[in-house]
Amino acid sequence: MMYSSRRKPVLYFKDDRSFLSRKCTVWKLFGLCMLFVLGSLLLVQLTCSGDMSQTVGYSHLPHQPCPAERPSSSADDPSWGPHKMALIVPFRERFEELLIFVPYIHTFLNKKKIRHKILIINQLDHFRFNRASLINVGFMESGNDTDYIAMHDVDLLPQNEDLDYGFPNEGPFHVASPELHPLYHYKTYVGGILLLTKKHYQLCNGMSNRFWGWGREDDEFFRRLKAADLKLFRPTGITTGTKTFRHIHDPAWRKRDQKRIAAQKQEQFKVDPEGGLTNVRYKVESRQEVTISGAPCTVINTFLECDVSLTPWCQSS
Repeated sequence: MMYSSRRKPVLYFKDDRSFLSRKCTVWKLFGLCMLFVLGSLLLVQLTCSGDMSQTVGYSHLPHQPCPAERPSSSADDPSWGPHKMALIVPFRERFEELLIFVPYIHTFLNKKKIRHKILIINQLDHFRFNRASLINVGFMESGNDTDYIAMHDVDLLPQNEDLDYGFPNEGPFHVASPELHPLYHYKTYVGGILLLTKKHYQLCNGMSNRFWGWGREDDEFFRRLKAADLKLFRPTGITTGTKTFRHIHDPAWRKRDQKRIAAQKQEQFKVDPEGGLTNVRYKVESRQEVTISGAPCTVINTFLECDVSLTPWCQSS
């Protein structure tokens, strides 16, 4: 059958009023956009809670806490008070934890109106990890705009906003006290998070540089605090117990260097009467200003030096 060129036959399709019909209206586009937004929010929530890590096979990654709001870029508001903290993080290759830690602690401190700057002391050399020396480096490189320090592990997140990060005027303040820390509960423990005025840290001559590998440097520093006649303070009135902090380190994924080489096993229990700020040897390769999810920090790339005649255990073998 022939049709007039001025006419077009009507094709009869089944009346389809489903959402995804072939005609695209403004309302349908709006609906698709809303579905996309809701799906994205669900994906972010699952990722933050850790459920997605099980689904896609990244179970080794730590679960990421979801801050209630985007971190404020402010970290140095003079109206918050006269004191400013240098938050020193000894670091090597734990990037997954760093990406969680920096924005989290920045938001936490801003809520408490603590003036601060975050210093990531990144060890680049081939020697074993030396947490104490890196903290000494952080102190030396912290500048004149800060008057107290926080020695802070990258894998420890405070969960209770009543924790005090303010200026420790009366004496060193151990935030991660034994009754609150999720792992370490012995009375002389001073690791995890410890606040000191710069004056008090100098009075102790910093930390010993003899501790290569994991552990024992905190125990030696406890003796230094005692020798300097400094009274140690710890939190009171915190009722959250061992849930006060979240420990995001996964020992199955990143094992600690607990080897004891040469005479290290005997030497690790001795007091180092001379070492510390006065004999730390290092070279800063570069300083990089970095922003992680809106949170500013300074990465100080550092090469430590080791006298193998004094501490041969600085080398892995």
